[in-house]
Amino acid sequence: MRWAARRFGVGAKHAARIGLFGVAIGNALMDLAAARSARAACGARRRGVRGRSIVRMDRTSEDPHAPLRDDVRLLGRLLGEQLQALAGTDVYEAVEQIRALAKDARASHDPDSASWHELDRVLTSLPAECATAVARAFAHFLALANIAEQHHRGRRRLAYRTEGQRGSLAAVLPLLVTAGVTPEALFETACGLEIDLVLTAHPTEVMRRTMLIKERRIEALLTERDRPGLDTAEQDALVAALRREIAAVWATDEFRPKRPTPESEARGGFAVIEHVLWDAIPAVVRELDGHVFAQTGQHLPAEIAPIRFGSWMGGDRDGNPNVTAVSTRRVILLARWMAADLYLLEIRALAEELSMNRADDGLRAVVGDAWEPYRALLRGVLRRLGATRAWAEAALDEGLDALTPDAEAYTDADELASALRLCHQSLHRCGLGELADGRLLDTMRRVACFGVTLVKLDLRQDASRHTEAIDEITVALGLGHYATWDEPERQAFLIRELRSRRPLLPRDFTASDAVREVLDTFEVAARAPASSLGAYVISMASKPSDVLVVELLQRNAGTRTPQRVVPLFETVEDLDGGGASIHALLSIPEYRALIGERQEVMIGYSDSAKRAGRLAAGWSLYRAQEAIVAAAAEHGVALTLFHGRGGSVGRGGGNTYEAMLSQPPGAVPGRLRVTEQGEVIHAKFGFPGVALRSLEVYLGATLHATLRPPADPEPAWRACMESLAAVSRREYQAVIADDPRFVPYFRQATPEAELSRLNIGSRPARRGGKSGGLESLRAIPWVFAWTQTRSMLPAWLGVGEALESALADGKGPVLGEMLERWPFFGSTLAMIAMVLAKASPEITQRYDERLVDPELREVGTTLRQRLERTRDVVQRVLGRSLLADNPVLEGSIAVRNPYVDPLNLLQIEALRRTRVQEDPELVHGLLITINGIVAGMRNTG
Repeated sequence: MRWAARRFGVGAKHAARIGLFGVAIGNALMDLAAARSARAACGARRRGVRGRSIVRMDRTSEDPHAPLRDDVRLLGRLLGEQLQALAGTDVYEAVEQIRALAKDARASHDPDSASWHELDRVLTSLPAECATAVARAFAHFLALANIAEQHHRGRRRLAYRTEGQRGSLAAVLPLLVTAGVTPEALFETACGLEIDLVLTAHPTEVMRRTMLIKERRIEALLTERDRPGLDTAEQDALVAALRREIAAVWATDEFRPKRPTPESEARGGFAVIEHVLWDAIPAVVRELDGHVFAQTGQHLPAEIAPIRFGSWMGGDRDGNPNVTAVSTRRVILLARWMAADLYLLEIRALAEELSMNRADDGLRAVVGDAWEPYRALLRGVLRRLGATRAWAEAALDEGLDALTPDAEAYTDADELASALRLCHQSLHRCGLGELADGRLLDTMRRVACFGVTLVKLDLRQDASRHTEAIDEITVALGLGHYATWDEPERQAFLIRELRSRRPLLPRDFTASDAVREVLDTFEVAARAPASSLGAYVISMASKPSDVLVVELLQRNAGTRTPQRVVPLFETVEDLDGGGASIHALLSIPEYRALIGERQEVMIGYSDSAKRAGRLAAGWSLYRAQEAIVAAAAEHGVALTLFHGRGGSVGRGGGNTYEAMLSQPPGAVPGRLRVTEQGEVIHAKFGFPGVALRSLEVYLGATLHATLRPPADPEPAWRACMESLAAVSRREYQAVIADDPRFVPYFRQATPEAELSRLNIGSRPARRGGKSGGLESLRAIPWVFAWTQTRSMLPAWLGVGEALESALADGKGPVLGEMLERWPFFGSTLAMIAMVLAKASPEITQRYDERLVDPELREVGTTLRQRLERTRDVVQRVLGRSLLADNPVLEGSIAVRNPYVDPLNLLQIEALRRTRVQEDPELVHGLLITINGIVAGMRNTG
């Protein structure tokens, strides 16, 4: 049935006029690439004026972005071929018509133009099956655009090594030395770097691991096409391979048939390590070593590990009933299995390489007169790695006792590292240092980073669950209800129990199911090898007793090497009291005896922003860090701040380098922990070149923030910021909390209600399975839902009124000073400007018109008016258009809009129909639109 021809008047003649769909997509992607070329026109000059970088553009190249256009032309052509071959000419013609209408609609700059109305009419008239096919075409287009961009970022990184891109090691280290940092201080700081990136799974990761792997293959083929000297046959073979991958992508269901388990989420995180980070870590450490040597004349230690990885996948049980003691045990074993398997490959390759028979006395003392001493030693390593893998695999389906490794299995990274160290030393002493510093050194640095556990698993639980557990215990002991005691009573009891040598629990203690799960988790942690575990994070912590109770429960479980206990301050109220809480905690002698001289504190960006708005929450986070840093310094404790950031601006996301440099003085003392969440993992670490850039930025930013931290803000800036935060929070809460129409409006105008039935994460969208108000909704789906509708409300609501109030009070000059001289305020406003540029009131208006009851539409109208006022006042404060200093992003948004717009309109129609009558095809189409909008908007969760 030629439904496209009948509905749109599109036929063979029209197809001949517009050309192949692939050519059209290729041209659109070329437009996206060309937008990046604007950097060459004004980027270097702009950064030079600010004096914040030493970037030099490559003047010898006619167009550094030409390779991107070549890639996207090819990908667009291949996508067009597959669309016609596998979906049919009718789908292809319909997509082309819709694409043309969408471009005309955007070009009209009028949400009520004839082009918008025609686009609405065409999309709302599509049958369900056809709507799904059209949505898939646009979603795949945006996914290919992202692959091409990500690959080009990796390609350009090679040029930036010498050009000194902002944030690169080539720029940061010379900048620090020029600014007066001594070579000795630079070397010492580089040697002591402790950057812990914690991979987490969240319900905004809509893409199946299968599809992520296919995207990785496409990017790898693009990398292979960059290899010089390819002949025609090799080029044709690579194009054929790309064609097969794109065909496989189109023919594969993008989504899981059922909700992922914590175990499958962990496997996805391990896959990123296996396919990308395993090779990226030694490469970036080798690059760091080269830059440090160039500035200091000293090489870094062989086994340095400036970056390590943690994980919450399988350990984050806060509000996720699917994470149990059993799943945590299995994830620990899976990580051990994966680490052993990866090392087996590395050590086999090393054994092949180290065939020489010259060895020093140290190695000979271990292997004797073996003909090939290095191979003799490595055979023993291979045997133990095999035993480690076999133990982990066999233990997966056994009980707690199986967590204790077999005698021959590796339990500690130093056991493996010592054998490699022996080889490294011997090779150097025998004049084979160049060989020692190749594959062998890379393997040693992998061991330093990944250990024998791949990642260290954090455990996370809500403070109330621990209170519930102790309450049951105190009742069983006849001591009363712990939950009703005040803070001094709780502390006195916990300290007394920590001093006592008797067991806390009576032998006949029978716990409720919820408390038994808490106690079982501590039992698993007690039995697991200490090297498998990282921190124990307490959500919604506010008092010292919240930390002491976890220390007591660990001791009760018989933990030999307790996890470090980390309070997480999330709400604005808890952030405001964070410094006092840490001061009180560190004042307890019994606690100090437990922790020694180090304390870790986590600060949460999500819940604070959800409840107070981005601007007010940002200021609370800044002041909380200042207070916590001061408390730690007063007690002589080395502090590590753990930043719970998301990918979206509304959850603390944004440019890593700018974010690091905007922290308060002393907040980045050469060490930090940061969460990498949801789709951000793939965006930052999904492809080799991008992963290297992301890791390099963390290294450069940490060095910069440590050695040249920003100055304290001026008193006038603080006063202005207090006022801005107060007004912003008041206006934000007046909308989301005080207007009784807001919650019904939110649920009708966004796909929030539908998220819970999509198989995109193991954790429920609401805490405790509640279906109540916004207080029960997690921050992630809160932000995600507004991003889907292109409103971006959590990041900007309240900001406009705050800035207008400041300007009305004559604080314009102070705002100008803050913008120019205070990195915190400058980066905050830049991120808000970026979100405002991405917002699309033309689209949100259509959600309201189609989905919202007439009596609630005034809420949406008012919000769009606020958005426009906020845009205007932000531009006044900035003294420029929203993205005047980022023409690349500005062009990217402009080119993407006509491809995201149809997905939004299709989503609106799918929501409208499914809310009236359930239709599996429409539900599937709805999920595709969600995925496509994620690809188009990028930082969504």
